[in-house]
Amino acid sequence: MAKTQAYEGYCKGTPTILVKEKFGNANVYTKNTQSVLNKASGFISAYDFTLNPYRGCQYGCSYCYAVAFSPNPPMRQDWGNWVIIKQNAAEVLEKELQKWYEKNPTRSPSIYMSSVTDPYQPIEGKEKLTRSLLEVMVKYQPTLVIQTRSPMITRDINLLRQFHRLRINISVPTGSERVRRDFEPRSPSIFARLRAIGILKHSLPCNADYDTRFSVTMTPLLPTLEADMFSLINKLQVVDRVVIQEFHASHNRTLVASTRPEALEITKKYSWWYDNEQLNYLVFRDKLVAMLPDIEIKEGQAGFGYD
Repeated sequence: MAKTQAYEGYCKGTPTILVKEKFGNANVYTKNTQSVLNKASGFISAYDFTLNPYRGCQYGCSYCYAVAFSPNPPMRQDWGNWVIIKQNAAEVLEKELQKWYEKNPTRSPSIYMSSVTDPYQPIEGKEKLTRSLLEVMVKYQPTLVIQTRSPMITRDINLLRQFHRLRINISVPTGSERVRRDFEPRSPSIFARLRAIGILKHSLPCNADYDTRFSVTMTPLLPTLEADMFSLINKLQVVDRVVIQEFHASHNRTLVASTRPEALEITKKYSWWYDNEQLNYLVFRDKLVAMLPDIEIKEGQAGFGYD
């Protein structure tokens, strides 16, 4: 039987995994991993693999479903205040991609990075783990989708521009800073994210040889104040797809779709939106369709494929 892993600060007995350092508010741990390419399933089953450089996320967004994948209940309760670095991830990825092409010499894999963490959370600025993974992947040219809410992604433009099939999904669930600060106070500003999209769009090639695509994912869709609505939608013209989804669309309590109590508490502050959420969602969707006639407006899972 595998030995239970006890993380320092989140266990009663003697810890087996010690805190490497404190980075901001987060306890940072390091571990080796046996695999970084995990078979994609569920919401992103259209891909061959998911790739998560880290476990945990310093942004600690109130609504994030990834908290369910915490190593233990104490860490689940302290979501956002710890992160685990998969320190050998680049080496393992190289081996896994070599193995893939030995079995599939004529087909490139499709990879979604990341499904349960942000590959550009603050610790990435120091560790450069995501960058090391890009350096490996650019040699093997998978179809790659990067999901992040961080402008730090612009740091890696020199690598991103070498991918032949790339989609970048930037999470912008609201156009209002007041709403962002309530639901995800540790995350980058809306302005910084939208600015990053513009930088990426004008810096990365899109032609017959380099198929580069851009999405804004508003999942879950949070309220946007009326005063911010026009400015937000106008700035979305730079992407080719906008993805929206209710908070959360399935309305059941499954592992993936459930909404955290922390976020449900915050929704009370925005009763003007959530008391009529489905109607407000439809009105917002119709505004997107009317104001962005040349851009794909997709809902839920349909928006997360590469094509």
